[in-house]
Amino acid sequence: MAVYSGDYNGLRAARARTTFYIVSAAIVIGIVVVAGYFFLRHRASSQEIPPLPQPPIAEQSQPATPSAVPSGVEGQNVAAPAAVTPAAPAPTVVSEPNQAVEQFIAQAMALVNQQGGGSKVIEARDRLNEILPMAGGQQRAFVKEQLAALADKWLFSKGVYPEDKLCSSYKVNPGDLLASIGKQHNVPYEILMQINNIDKPELLQAGATIKVINGPFNVRVYRSTFTMDLYLQNTFVKSFPVGLGKTGMETPRGRWRVKADGKLVKPIWTDPVSGRTYHPEDTDYPLGSRWIALDGLEGEAVGKKGFAIHGTKDPEQIGTPGSQGCIRLHNGDAVTVYNLMMPGVSLVDVVD
Repeated sequence: MAVYSGDYNGLRAARARTTFYIVSAAIVIGIVVVAGYFFLRHRASSQEIPPLPQPPIAEQSQPATPSAVPSGVEGQNVAAPAAVTPAAPAPTVVSEPNQAVEQFIAQAMALVNQQGGGSKVIEARDRLNEILPMAGGQQRAFVKEQLAALADKWLFSKGVYPEDKLCSSYKVNPGDLLASIGKQHNVPYEILMQINNIDKPELLQAGATIKVINGPFNVRVYRSTFTMDLYLQNTFVKSFPVGLGKTGMETPRGRWRVKADGKLVKPIWTDPVSGRTYHPEDTDYPLGSRWIALDGLEGEAVGKKGFAIHGTKDPEQIGTPGSQGCIRLHNGDAVTVYNLMMPGVSLVDVVD
């Protein structure tokens, strides 16, 4: 019995020591873990943490500039809003061509290059003309160039395309005059002479079939680009460079109409500034080859007198502000426009 009791007590002591060691080890491990946690947390809080990247702010439709001072009762001071520091300028963005316009242009050019059938010329013209208001920049310049090239085929030639609603054939009746035929179609007789190769109006022959144009022609003048765009009804024909009014005598914006008796070839003219009267035979005659007087109808044009489209003795001033308000053309272009604009009918819009 003594031997058994001693062995039992020794076993209990060994178990107690083992338990003590296990508990002690757990306590030590726990202390290390807790100490490590607080150490890492303190270290992290002491370091600078970079902010998270923010999503880009959507571009506003209006620039971030100070709003206008609110209007108040007359004589009452109204505090202006605080000044806002302007943002740095945005990088220059090169506008991409309008892909839809590119596709339409490609379709129209396929018609231009297609062989066989005059109707393709007219279809191409009409498609390009529909595209023109949507086009901008180089696209617009290209479309205008193509329309001008097509005009040599369908307009400034003797041929008539069957599907063309702007030009048609006319059989001359006995007693018809070229001027009366032109008036009937809202175009001057001069352009009918040109496209039908008629040297003189009196050479028109009864029974002959001639080409006629269904007018009128109108023009739009852009002051910012010194450009005149010519239209037959609403179809673009071609552009001309122009000279316009100098500083203090700017060409008035608005709508004008060609005077009923306003088309003249080298008329006698008195300079309203100097008072000098010029005659066509004068070596420094300033009006060039043609004069197209204008009546003001709308905008700044209302009530203005003495304004006209005319040629020039100074072709180097085309494309610059150098006139007393008139619209100057190269002399050859002045003859072309003179032959197209119908007195009392054709309109001239001057815009910025």
